[in-house]
Amino acid sequence: MALQAHIRELSDKHSRLDAKIQKEMRNPSVDDIEITALKRQKLKLKEELEMLKAKH
Repeated sequence: MALQAHIRELSDKHSRLDAKIQKEMRNPSVDDIEITALKRQKLKLKEELEMLKAKH
């Protein structure tokens, strides 16, 4: 997979996670543990994106 395509795919995943986090936070019965796990996944993706963009 080309680097640009991989970066684009990770960026899309990051955006979807952000949308899911926002949706879950609006839920009246929000699960803090799930929100924390989603935020960790989002941060991991962001760090990977930054590393790949620095190589590019």
